[in-house]
Amino acid sequence: MKKIKEASDFIRGKGVEKPEIGIILGTGLGSLAGDVQVEKSLDYKDIPHFPLSTVESHSGKLIYGELGGKKVLVMSGRFHFYEGYSLQEVTFPVRVMKMLGINYLLVSNAAGAINLNLPKASLMIIDDHINMLPGNPLVGKNLDELGPRFPDMSRPYDPDLIIRMEQIAEKNKLKISKGVYVAWIGPSLETRAEYRFIKVMGADAVGMSTVPEVIVANHMGMKVAAVSVITDHCNPDNLEPANIENIIQNAGRAEKDLVLLFESLISEL
Repeated sequence: MKKIKEASDFIRGKGVEKPEIGIILGTGLGSLAGDVQVEKSLDYKDIPHFPLSTVESHSGKLIYGELGGKKVLVMSGRFHFYEGYSLQEVTFPVRVMKMLGINYLLVSNAAGAINLNLPKASLMIIDDHINMLPGNPLVGKNLDELGPRFPDMSRPYDPDLIIRMEQIAEKNKLKISKGVYVAWIGPSLETRAEYRFIKVMGADAVGMSTVPEVIVANHMGMKVAAVSVITDHCNPDNLEPANIENIIQNAGRAEKDLVLLFESLISEL
């Protein structure tokens, strides 16, 4: 709690006042930050106790400003367990967002399609998730000031926000679906046998992020919406070698749709 308070006090002291919505941008999805009417931009390295992103496609800035008529706080660059951070460190910024007064969290990620009916460069609204990371960010002493020891996870992704996103997508003719996301440890991509296992689990898409942040947001009573950009197909019967450049290109192709979806949703909140 001391570290969370120190970080939030620092951010508040830099002029970040009453943000309403937090946004976490995933791999190759940084352009939404460019639509924010920026009032403050803080490097992660300057914020007390913040981890530093080690992934090249993540910029590592906390951006505060106006988007869709609302005050937003955007994480341009996120943290992953595979970078060597604990799950508590990965989710630390979400704790800070709540301390700053944020009640809505919007999350994006790049994911591979287990369900091969999901087109590349399309969007998938996350309706539920499976945690296959080796742990849970709530393990350890509970922060009673922030949430209960045993938080409910029956609806980790807010049903009302999901309905609104579906309506926005239909109105704007966006390529969108809805499904289950599984968080895999990484950073190595999955084997053919692992993809078969993930399919049996009931997942539609696989990535290496999002779930820890969503667990912590639910612990604190935040309303969460999350969207995966489908970057590649994970077909164990015809698995091509991973091409990270193509994955990032597909994320970029879908970016304008994600920006439209999130900006429209923010304007309605």
